[in-house]
Amino acid sequence: MTDTLRPADTAVPEAQEHGHAKLNRSIGVVGGTLLTLSCVTPASTLFVVVPDLFGSLGTATALTIAIGSLLCVAVAFCYSELGTLIPSAGGEYAMVSTLAGRLAGWLVFVLSLLVVMIVPPVIAMGTADYLAPLIHLDPSLAGAGVMLLATLAGLLDLRANAWITGVFLVLEVIAAAVVALLGFTHAERGPSSLMSMQVAGANGDTDTVTAMLVVSGLAIALFVTQGFSTAVYLSEELENPRRNVARTVLATLAISTVIILVPVAAITMGASDLTELTGGDIGTMVTAWSDSAVGTFVSLCVALAIINAGIVMVIQNSRVLFASARDKAWPAPVNAVFAKLGRFGSPWVATLAVGIPGAALCFVDLDTLYGVTGVSVTGMYLLVAIAALLSRRNHHRHTPAWRMPLWPAMPVLLIAVLAYILTQQETEYLLWTGGITAAATLYWALYLRPRAETRWLVSIPEV
Repeated sequence: MTDTLRPADTAVPEAQEHGHAKLNRSIGVVGGTLLTLSCVTPASTLFVVVPDLFGSLGTATALTIAIGSLLCVAVAFCYSELGTLIPSAGGEYAMVSTLAGRLAGWLVFVLSLLVVMIVPPVIAMGTADYLAPLIHLDPSLAGAGVMLLATLAGLLDLRANAWITGVFLVLEVIAAAVVALLGFTHAERGPSSLMSMQVAGANGDTDTVTAMLVVSGLAIALFVTQGFSTAVYLSEELENPRRNVARTVLATLAISTVIILVPVAAITMGASDLTELTGGDIGTMVTAWSDSAVGTFVSLCVALAIINAGIVMVIQNSRVLFASARDKAWPAPVNAVFAKLGRFGSPWVATLAVGIPGAALCFVDLDTLYGVTGVSVTGMYLLVAIAALLSRRNHHRHTPAWRMPLWPAMPVLLIAVLAYILTQQETEYLLWTGGITAAATLYWALYLRPRAETRWLVSIPEV
């Protein structure tokens, strides 16, 4: 039941009947990297997601992110090979369906849809904290507003969005650099503190961060740099995807790791004490290291970074939904609507379909969103690694593509590590994600599988 590579215009005749068009190849490595980096949104991840890691891991936060980044190198190799072998806006599900079978592809689609639907509101809800120097807003309302604004921007031409997000990206990199400079110049402890494995306890005592806590935190650490996979979603719109997808994936991972990890190390060394570090209030630390004006500047840069991330994530998410409709994952009327392209070449109905629910998710408990996202990202990477292990079977071994080093050892090791990380996650989040996956499997069994000739026809556009 493993699909083979085939052009979209021959594999999906229904799409032609409804006038569905392929996405235009309009961006190069620079534009793709700007969009992908913006989806990683290093500054907003630093200021919104990393504080939670400080709260549970303390001085071990930098080490955990570093380990997660090393794991992501192996993941990036898998994405680079599969993304050039199978350049489709469907991203993970197109790759996994083609190489590991239609059911596996469907399950990775569901996991990727969970990730792309949850991550934007998680980031967006951090806006209120960083607009506080100017105006006090309810986090959920502010997040919903950011999601709606990002949805409107997502309806525009992709090339225009690349420049918009590029300008915002410069501002967030400046904010991260300021934090790093201030942290290092106000260091209270030496580099050895990065390996001290300490966190402030509930009663002000010092607790030791165990190896198991680090392993458990790796699911969120993988999420910290997760956006590098956006290059795969943009593969239908990248010029010369056989070359540029791999370049964009690997460059984005390297740059985003530096932008996030260096300030984390600086914050760890510059926090006045372990309690302040564990509290994770980076804005207060910046103000203490400088003055209120610098603190306000950094906060506003982060707020812009969050808006920037929302725009790019909505762009990414709409491409996933567009591709699933083109590949007939849904009943015919739904497929026809989601695969429509607007006057700017963007899938406008799919953009609205991911942006508006994203605004609604801003009113869901944040811890639940974090937990489900961590499990989903880990599971998605696991299925991608399995597909990478199968990427050189039969005619695929002769298909022109970027090839990872150390195959098959790289995907085998990655599969073992990711499976272990999953076993260390909280039962509640495993049950949430497992329940959604079970419902998706039921949809597959009752609707998609009986209609194998007309539904879930994963297609690969011509390069």
